Amino acid sequence: MKRTFLLLVVALFITQESTWAQQPPPRGPRPGGPPPQGGAPMHENPLMAKDDAEKKALAALEQARQGERFANVSTEDGRLLRQLTEAVNAQRVVELGTSTGESGIWFAMALRKTGGHLYTHDIDPERIKVAQRNFETAGVADLITIIEGDAHETIKQHQEPVDIVFLDADKEGYLDYLEKILPVVRPGGLIIAHNMRRPTPDPRYIKAITTNPDLDTSFLLMEGAGVGVTLKKR
Repeated sequence: MKRTFLLLVVALFITQESTWAQQPPPRGPRPGGPPPQGGAPMHENPLMAKDDAEKKALAALEQARQGERFANVSTEDGRLLRQLTEAVNAQRVVELGTSTGESGIWFAMALRKTGGHLYTHDIDPERIKVAQRNFETAGVADLITIIEGDAHETIKQHQEPVDIVFLDADKEGYLDYLEKILPVVRPGGLIIAHNMRRPTPDPRYIKAITTNPDLDTSFLLMEGAGVGVTLKKR
C-alpha cells in the first residue's frame, strides 16, 4: 500500500510541475501553430511508448486529433488519467462523457497493464461511433464497454466496486453523478472531475467534495481546463 500511495503522489507531483495545454475548440480539427503564450510545458516531457501496444495507442490519439474532436482532454490531462489509473491498479473505471474517445484511450493504456476495464457513458450516438472507431484503431476496444443513453440514468447500473470515476459530461450534472456513484466507489478510490478551472465549475459540486469528511480533494488548475482529484478515504 505504501508503494501505491507513493506512486500516486509522484504522479500528481509530475503533473503539477507542467503547465496544462490549452483546451481545444469544441469541434473541428485542432489548429496548427505554436501553443498559446503560457501554454508550453515548463520542462521537456515527451511521450515515450514502452511497447508496441502503447505505440499503437499513442498513434491513434494523434490520428484522432486530426478529425472531429468535440470536447476532449488535453495531452497533459490524459497523461494524468493514465498515471493515476495505473498507480492505484484500477480494475473498474467508470467514465461519464465518452466524447470521441481520447480519454478512454488514455485509461485503456493503464488498464492493459492492470487487467482492468473501462465503462464509458455517452448520450450522443454519433460521438459514440467515432469513439468506437478510435478505440479499434488504438487496439483497446476489448478493454472498453460503451454505454449509450442518459448517464444520469445509466449510471445506476453500476453495483460493483469502482476504483476510479471520471466526470466529463454535462458540468451541471456533476453533483447528481457524484451522489449516485459515490456509494459504489471503493474506499481508497478516486473521483476525477474535468473542467475545474473552466468553464466555471458548479459550486454545489465543489462544496460537496470539499466539505465531506469522507473525501479529500486536490485541484490541479494550472493553465488548462483544470482537474479535481477526490479521494474516498478508507
